Amino acid sequence: MLMHIARWIVNAAALLLVAYLYPGVHVNDFWSALIAAIVLGLVNAIIRPLLVILTLPATILTLGLFLFVINAFMFWLVAEVVKGFTVDGFLAALIGSILYSVITLITSWLLFSKRGESRS
Repeated sequence: MLMHIARWIVNAAALLLVAYLYPGVHVNDFWSALIAAIVLGLVNAIIRPLLVILTLPATILTLGLFLFVINAFMFWLVAEVVKGFTVDGFLAALIGSILYSVITLITSWLLFSKRGESRS
């Protein structure tokens, strides 16, 4: 349970970092980032898999690049729902979602990976 809370806080911090790095994404405060991070996690867990299945032909035709569009749509959707978190259009959602994915990937790897364990 404590690990989930830590990941949630790190994801909220990543969202704040995205807003700091890219002027098209805006987060009012840390509380807004916390709410946006949990809603983004829920949306990605519930709605995203359905969209991936429904858009499978487009994803195959674009060699997977359409997944970036789905991620941007999820990012934009959360910005529309959560007060204090906004994006300035689709391009901002696309760039913001890519930055957020990269930052959360790196921070999760650095903070939560089990690097010291032997693999057999």
